[in-house]
Amino acid sequence: MKSTKDIAELLDEPACEHNKKEKSGCAKPKPGASAGGCAFDGAQIALLPIADVAHIVHGPIACAGSSWDNRGTRSSGADLYRTGMTTDLTEQDIVMGRSEKRLFHAIKQAIETYQPPAVFVYNTCVPALIGDDLNAVCQSASEHWQVPVIPVDCAGFYGTKNLGNRIAGDAMVTHVVGSREPDPLPADAERPGFRIHDVNLIGEYNIAGEFWHVLPLLDEMGLRVLCTLSGDARFREVQTMHKAEVNMMVCSKAMVNVARRLQQKFGTPWFEGSFYGITDTSQALRDFARQLNDQDLSARTEAIIQREEQRIRTALAPWKSRLAGKRVLLFTGGVKSWSVISALQDLGMVVVATGTKKSTEEDKARIRELMGDNTLMIEDGSPRALLKVVHDYQADILIAGGRNMYTALKARIPFLDINQEREFGYEGYQGMLELVRQLALTLESPVWSAARRPAPWHGKPIRSQQTAPISAIHTGLA
Repeated sequence: MKSTKDIAELLDEPACEHNKKEKSGCAKPKPGASAGGCAFDGAQIALLPIADVAHIVHGPIACAGSSWDNRGTRSSGADLYRTGMTTDLTEQDIVMGRSEKRLFHAIKQAIETYQPPAVFVYNTCVPALIGDDLNAVCQSASEHWQVPVIPVDCAGFYGTKNLGNRIAGDAMVTHVVGSREPDPLPADAERPGFRIHDVNLIGEYNIAGEFWHVLPLLDEMGLRVLCTLSGDARFREVQTMHKAEVNMMVCSKAMVNVARRLQQKFGTPWFEGSFYGITDTSQALRDFARQLNDQDLSARTEAIIQREEQRIRTALAPWKSRLAGKRVLLFTGGVKSWSVISALQDLGMVVVATGTKKSTEEDKARIRELMGDNTLMIEDGSPRALLKVVHDYQADILIAGGRNMYTALKARIPFLDINQEREFGYEGYQGMLELVRQLALTLESPVWSAARRPAPWHGKPIRSQQTAPISAIHTGLA
């Protein structure tokens, strides 16, 4: 079980500019609060996309059953991460002191059944409260089967979902990164005047396979992605992250501690960027070239950007006239609170307000840069507050997470899911085409005019059942 000192160290993040601010700094644990996810939930969704690992939840069945596979990440091959595993602790296990033994046998079953390259064990509230020695069990199992068994001590009561993200990242840097060297490049990979650079992406989860829109561009530039922590990742890739020449931080709210620790431990520089929208995608590619300080790479990058921007702007032209001027209420958090704004502005849409409940001070600064100092930032995500903003600012569509879908639909407001449960990928130049298509399909659906049209019987008196003929009542014709 983590001590209060361990938790305080994770919350005290030097890489955050707002680290020392009392009112706007990182969220602190609130006893009893579970809205928005606990530390266990944050750690699990941060690491679950590592596709070839056996992920075991050490705790009661509900911890795994209520949270498994709730992030729409995709894998290009291995699918062991889709198999839910748990020790399924019961009252008898706890009273009789059998929980550590159950964990050891769960690790044994996972290794013998699936032969994974590694096993991740996630601690939950119950075993943390009764004092299970997670580290000792994992170390013993690792030595017995000669397979890495990684403890992720992330009991839910430690704090928020964001804290869980950091715990997960900390576990990777402490136990995994640096334990293996990258595979050598193929003999024909190096070409005259064409140097291959190794890079990492941190906080990239490949939701709906959207990173696959970007990966071909990085390959063409001459960038080998050692690891995306953690979308479509493999354990052997996480082991080699220390050899990257530069890291791109995709979601600073989640794993900024990973980028900071890799810089301290291995001297790897990092920058924050986004692949949402034409402008931000181009900027991210340029930032890679700038950080690597390779003139040939810079020239290739500019040629690729010019070609792709011209192609995508031509493809978007017919759609932009249909969406230009439409007013959007964006309620999300983290990197999407500003990166999606850039994508919408590229389409000529007007963002009337954006949610910042899970955004850092850096995220808010980017929002002000894009929308101006007087922009409306929303902290309250209650249905009443969101619908008030929609009404006051005449928003045409609500773009938010799945939990806000029924709020919009009940109010007969067009809705587009932008969070982790979505089925469509919006990253990169190609992702912009999918985003604009989904926006047009949503806004132009005939269901909205039908739902808002007065009912045919509006204004006509409805005969009460008491005055209807008995025969009509019995035959159901009244």
